[in-house]
Amino acid sequence: MNLGLKGRSAIVTGASRGIGKAIAHVLAEEGVRVALASRDGVSLQNGAREIESRYGVEALAVPVDLSLPETPAVVVEAAVAAFGKLDILVNCAGATKRGDFFDLTDEDWTDGFALKFFGYVRMTRAAWPHLKAAGGSVINIVGVASRTPTGDHAIAGSVNSALLNFGKAMADIGRRDSVRVNSINPGYIQTDRLMDRLRSVAAKTGSTPENVGRDILNGIGVRRFGEPVEIGRITAFLASDLSAYIEGASLDVDGGWTRGL
Repeated sequence: MNLGLKGRSAIVTGASRGIGKAIAHVLAEEGVRVALASRDGVSLQNGAREIESRYGVEALAVPVDLSLPETPAVVVEAAVAAFGKLDILVNCAGATKRGDFFDLTDEDWTDGFALKFFGYVRMTRAAWPHLKAAGGSVINIVGVASRTPTGDHAIAGSVNSALLNFGKAMADIGRRDSVRVNSINPGYIQTDRLMDRLRSVAAKTGSTPENVGRDILNGIGVRRFGEPVEIGRITAFLASDLSAYIEGASLDVDGGWTRGL
C-alpha cells in the first residue's frame, strides 16, 4: 500500500506481540516512525530492531505497565522526544480474563478495566495535545465482544462496550480539535493468545487445537480466523488521509461474525 503516511510518527501500545505488533509493522512499512509500548521489554527491543532493519524507519521501545496511571505520559513524552511530534495513537494493549461469570473476582474485573479501558483513556489524554497540534488520529482496537456479548467473556464485553462509547465521545471532541477518532472490532484473530486458548481447550476436552478451532468457526458461522496483518492494514487506512471523512466509526473486522445492526 501507499497511504501517504511516510514521515509521520505513531505510538502503538500492546506492540510486543499479536495484533499490536502487526499494526506496528504495517505502519513502519508505510514509512511511519513507531514507538512501541508494552510490558515485555525484551520483545519490544527485539521488535524495534526488527522494524528498523526491515523498513528503514526509526523505532523506539518503551517498556511500561499501562495499567499504572503515570505511565501513559511517559510513553508520549518518549515518543515526542524521539520523533519531534506525534501523529497517530493506536491503543491496542489489554487482555481481559475469560471464564464463568461466577468464577470471576472483583480483582479480575478491576484488572480488566485498569489496563484496557483506563489505559486507553489515559493514553488518549496524554497524547491529545500533540495529536491536536498535528491534526492526527486515534485508533482504538476494541473487539467484537463490544456488540456480541457471550457469557464466558463478560469482562471483555463490558470493557469493550465502554470503549466504543468512549471512542464516540472523543470523536465528538475531535471534530472540534481536528483529531479523528475511530475504533476497530477484531473478531477471532490468529495470534499466539488464540492458539494458547485452542491448545488449552483441546487439552481439557481430549480434542486437538485444529478441531477446537474448527468448532469455534462453525459455531459462529465464519469461514476462517483473521490474520493480525489484516487488522494492521485497516488501522493504517484509518490513520491515513484516505479515510478523512471517517470519524467516530467502529468497524467490525470479524469475517461476518457480528450480525447485529
